[in-house]
Amino acid sequence: MASFFRELNKNRYSYLLALPAMAYVFIFSYATYPYLLIAFQRFNYQKKGLMGLLNGDWVGLDNFKFFFQSNDAVRVTINTILLNVYFLVAVTFFAVALALLFNEIRHRLFIKFAQTTMIFPSFLSWIIVSYMMYSLFSTDYGIINKLLATLGIEPMNWYSTANVWPSILVGMKVWKEAGMSSIIYLAAIAGIDGSLYESADIDGATRWKKMTRITLPLLAPTIAILTLLNLGKIFYGDFGMIYAIIGDNGVLYPTTDVIDTYVFRALRKIGDPSNAAAVGLFQSTVGLLLVFVANWFTRRFFKEGALY
Repeated sequence: MASFFRELNKNRYSYLLALPAMAYVFIFSYATYPYLLIAFQRFNYQKKGLMGLLNGDWVGLDNFKFFFQSNDAVRVTINTILLNVYFLVAVTFFAVALALLFNEIRHRLFIKFAQTTMIFPSFLSWIIVSYMMYSLFSTDYGIINKLLATLGIEPMNWYSTANVWPSILVGMKVWKEAGMSSIIYLAAIAGIDGSLYESADIDGATRWKKMTRITLPLLAPTIAILTLLNLGKIFYGDFGMIYAIIGDNGVLYPTTDVIDTYVFRALRKIGDPSNAAAVGLFQSTVGLLLVFVANWFTRRFFKEGALY
C-alpha cells in the first residue's frame, strides 16, 4: 500500500491528467452496470432509485423477443455487421497508409499542413457532415448531379437509391476518421528502433523496402490489437453518423438501417426502455465474445498481436 501511494505522489500530475477520462469511464460504464437488470424487467418510471430497480417486475427474456421476433431483425443485424466490417477494413487500411506516408515525408512544414488537413474532419459533427453531403448528393441542386449533367450523364436520385449508400457511408467514414486513427500508427512507427533503418541503409535498401520489410512488420502487432478492440463494437452501428445522414428515410433502410437506429425508432414509438436495454445487452455480449474468439485465434497464429 505504501508503494502505491509513493507511485501516486511521484506521478501525481500524470494521474491528474488521466482523472477526467477515468471518471468518464466509471460514470458511463461501470456505474451503469446495475441498470442491466432493466433488460429482464418491465421498467416502471414510478419506481425510482436502486430499490425500485431491484424490486421491478421480472419478465425474464420477454424483452429480447421484441427484437428477435421482429421481421427486421435479420436485415438490421446483417446491415450492422457488414457496414462495421467495411468501416473497420477501410479505416484501418487508409489510416495505416497515411501513417506510412507521413513517416516518409521529410519537409516539416508540409507534414504539419498535411496532418492538420487530415485530422480536421474528425472535429466536425455528423450533423454538419450531413449538410455537406446533401449539398453534394441533392437531386436538384447537388454538385455531383450538376457535374453529371455537364458530362452528359443522367442525374441520379441518390436519396432514393439504397444500393449506393454503403459505399458512400464507407467513404465518409474514411474521410472523417482515417486521419485521426493514423496518429496512433504514426506513434507506433516513431517507437521503432532507428538502428534498424541505419542497418538497412548500409545494406542499400530503398525506402520502399524499408517500409515493407521493417516498418509494416513491426507495425503489425499494433494493427492487430486495435482491430481486436474494434471487433468488440462490430454489433454497434455508428448511430450518430447513420441517423444524421439517413434519418427516417425508409427508402434507404434495406442497406443502411442498423440495430441502433432500429431500436431508437422503436423506443421513440413504443417508449419502453426495457426493450432497448435488452438489445444493448445483446450487442455487448456478442461483442465481448467476438473479442475473446478473435484474440484466441490471434494468440494461436500471431502472438505479438494478441491482447493477452
